[in-house]
Amino acid sequence: MEFSIFKEHIQLLSETKIGGLEAHFKLAPEIRKQFSEQKIHAQNPKKAAVLVIFYPNTNGKLNFLLTLRASYKGVHSSQISFPGGKLDSKDVSLKSTALREAKEEVGIIEKDISIFKEMTDVYIPPSNFIVTPYLGYIDYTPKFTKNYEVEALIEVELSDLLCDSVISSTILSTSYAKNINVPCFKLNNYNVWGATAMMLSEIKELIRII
Repeated sequence: MEFSIFKEHIQLLSETKIGGLEAHFKLAPEIRKQFSEQKIHAQNPKKAAVLVIFYPNTNGKLNFLLTLRASYKGVHSSQISFPGGKLDSKDVSLKSTALREAKEEVGIIEKDISIFKEMTDVYIPPSNFIVTPYLGYIDYTPKFTKNYEVEALIEVELSDLLCDSVISSTILSTSYAKNINVPCFKLNNYNVWGATAMMLSEIKELIRII
């Protein structure tokens, strides 16, 4: 998809109803489906936010950014995610959390980001976070700079996500289970699963209206 076409439909995208849990569950691990809204609320989850950054690549095609988390002693070590993190006491909103974290992790210029939509919250059981994704765009091809939290930058062409052939499954051992089969997207030779895949599933449904 051309970035220019995407820009022409920003208003439509901002006004269109999102897919919610139905869209999430198409790419959700079975364990995630066990958590109702009541059960999530009872866990008193911590709040976090991520930024889904759309931008033109050097050929004018619509891209978005994923990151490979650095290895550390934690449940999300070496996983694929969007730039983002937990709500800080200094943040005035979750939207500002997403922008601040993206600036810290991948070096975006906050004033250049236009946020146009808030997506459905995703609950992450292993770390007890509830994460709000925000969609935003930059009008130019950015030069990302990763910090110590990021092992690699993964720049994905949106047209790849829209292909149903990238939906697959993989066997994983996680912090909560061993050798489980989970649905995933295969993007740029990475298996993208869990919360990030759930977010992408809802984004995919939204963008397909263009």
